[in-house]
Amino acid sequence: MSVLPSTTTSPCNHRAPVLRSRPRAETTPSAHPALPAVVGADLQVPTVSGTTSYANLDHAASTPALVAVKAAVDRALETYASVHRGAGYASRLTSAWYEEARAQVAQFVGARGDDAVIFTRTTTDSWSALSTALPAATTVFVFASEHHSTLLPWGDDRTVRLPVPRSIEEARSVLRAALRDAGSAEPDGARLVVVTAASNVTGEVWPIEDFARIAHDHGARIAVDAAQLSGHRRIDLAGWDVDYVAFSGHKTYAPFGAGVLAGRSDWLDAGAPYLRGGGATRSVGEHGTSWATGPARHEGGSPNVIGAIALAAACATIDAHREAIEQHESRLLARLRDGLRSVDGVEQLSVFGEGHDRVGVVAFTVRGLEPSLVSQVLSVEHGIGVRDGRFCAHLLVDDLLAEPGSATPGEGVATAVRASIGLGTTVEGVERLIGAVRELVEAGPAATWTHGDTGWVVAGTDPRDREVTRPW
Repeated sequence: MSVLPSTTTSPCNHRAPVLRSRPRAETTPSAHPALPAVVGADLQVPTVSGTTSYANLDHAASTPALVAVKAAVDRALETYASVHRGAGYASRLTSAWYEEARAQVAQFVGARGDDAVIFTRTTTDSWSALSTALPAATTVFVFASEHHSTLLPWGDDRTVRLPVPRSIEEARSVLRAALRDAGSAEPDGARLVVVTAASNVTGEVWPIEDFARIAHDHGARIAVDAAQLSGHRRIDLAGWDVDYVAFSGHKTYAPFGAGVLAGRSDWLDAGAPYLRGGGATRSVGEHGTSWATGPARHEGGSPNVIGAIALAAACATIDAHREAIEQHESRLLARLRDGLRSVDGVEQLSVFGEGHDRVGVVAFTVRGLEPSLVSQVLSVEHGIGVRDGRFCAHLLVDDLLAEPGSATPGEGVATAVRASIGLGTTVEGVERLIGAVRELVEAGPAATWTHGDTGWVVAGTDPRDREVTRPW
């Protein structure tokens, strides 16, 4: 059993929950922990040649739920009630679990004792929340290689957009120069560096501790987008010495609409409440409103307690099986990259070069074939789930796919295919993808495809368009 933190006291209910249990999850470490199971591992999908097992290589978009997460959610739903607002047993129990979820997430991200952990909806939502809390005249520095959720929330008038770097050293140099120049121009203004931990396009990992030192050396704070890292590697606010981190449950095996913003509380306590309403207030009077401090300030309304519990269960399970997860992904990623490298005409996208450290995300192009056709063929003919497009990172993909010598990025191939691995990916799935890409290059599609207003369409009836009953 664990003791709840003092933050369980709510501005809407002066009595804190006193219950001290949490939904069961796989939290007991072992010498050789097994790989945690995901829901839907036996999913069968339709193809033009019949039904086959689903090869899930689309984890960078959303991960499946862990079996442990489903178990925690099922149990929590038995006594589900609104948090911090009731004296009844169900409300008190749910309130206790909600705050224990916050403590579990704090442990998962390596939070310091005085860091705030705020539940949001997604990483996008987290950065939007932080943007409302920034001090006036804050200048935000962000590389053009970022995902749109990290690139766009800060406002054009206070954002310094740095170019896509071609090496880590170039990124360091560009950031130092930008911070130095801004410091002389506005010496009294707050500064925030926002950088990804791992690219959602290439999977490449950024050396966060290096960028934290650069930011702090120039009097700036640093916020880290860990959306593509959270399901693969450890997040460590204190160890990295960063100020803020954000990530999403739906990329961390907890697809129930919860995200996290964690970090230093001073800006968050002083900034405008993100969601104004019940729960975010200390008191409301005839002549004004006093707002709460702490996480409640930015969690107005009835929070997504089931999403928070799901995320906490995922965090606990990942922590308990981290070594097994990392070994699984390392093996699959090495095989995926080697296999694609062996296919003539396949080019893998990279910012920092072939040997750079990366998580299980590989974006690639196939010479002479549109990425949208490749992804459709993989799905309809082989039962493989991948993604094509620019992956909400248009500036980065345009830069990586610019034709040599072209005046404008994106004049050549405009999109790519992305295969991303995780706990729902099997060795067979990776081999199937490699074989399917090779077959497509050497022999073309097995089915007949035409391109129309809605994209590529297979001749006859698309097997994925079969009638299915609603889940409810």
